[in-house]
Amino acid sequence: MALLKTEDKISPEEYLQGELKSDIRHEYVDGRVYAMTGASVNHNRITGNLARLFGNHLNGKDCETFTSDMKLKVNNEYRYPDIMVVCDNNFLDNGYSTQSPVLIVEVLSKSTRKTDTTEKVFSYLNIPTLLEYVLIEQDIVSVEVMSKSQNWQSRRYYLGDQITFESISLSLSVEEIYERVENEDMQEYLYSE
Repeated sequence: MALLKTEDKISPEEYLQGELKSDIRHEYVDGRVYAMTGASVNHNRITGNLARLFGNHLNGKDCETFTSDMKLKVNNEYRYPDIMVVCDNNFLDNGYSTQSPVLIVEVLSKSTRKTDTTEKVFSYLNIPTLLEYVLIEQDIVSVEVMSKSQNWQSRRYYLGDQITFESISLSLSVEEIYERVENEDMQEYLYSE
C-alpha cells in the first residue's frame, strides 16, 4: 500500500486520537502522518491466504493472526503491517495496537518496497519478541524470510519450495501462499502442469 505524507508534525497522542476518528488508516513515523492507500487484488489474495492459513493453524492456541487493521508500535512509530502473529494479550491503546508480534509479513509493491526492505527492517528486527520477518513479492513469486534463529540472514523461497515458519511451527508451500495470485510466474507454473 502506498503512503501519502503530511508535512506537519504531531504528537503520538494526537495521531492516536485522529486515527480513532479517521475513515482511512495512517502510519505515524518521525512525528508525521502518512495516509495509506488501497491494495491490489494480488496483495489481498496473498494476505488473505496467509491470514486464513495462519489462523486455521493457530485455532485453539495462544497465538493469533492480525491483518493490516492492527497497529504495531515500534519505538515512537506506529505501523500497519500486512499480517502479524501475536502470542500474548498485552495490547495497547485500548486494544488498537501491539508491540509484541512474533511474526510480521509485508507484501511488497513498487510503492512500498523501499520502506518495507529498509526502514521497516531496521525497526522490526529490534522488536524483542519478533522471531521472523517475511517479505512477499506480489508481481513475481518470491518469498524472503528473515529469522532470529538464523541471525536475521535472509532465505528466499520460490515455486516448488516449502517454507517452515518456525515462530508458529507451520510449514506451507509457496504455492499455498500464492493461490489465485495472477502474475507471470504463477501463469507459467499453472500452464506447465
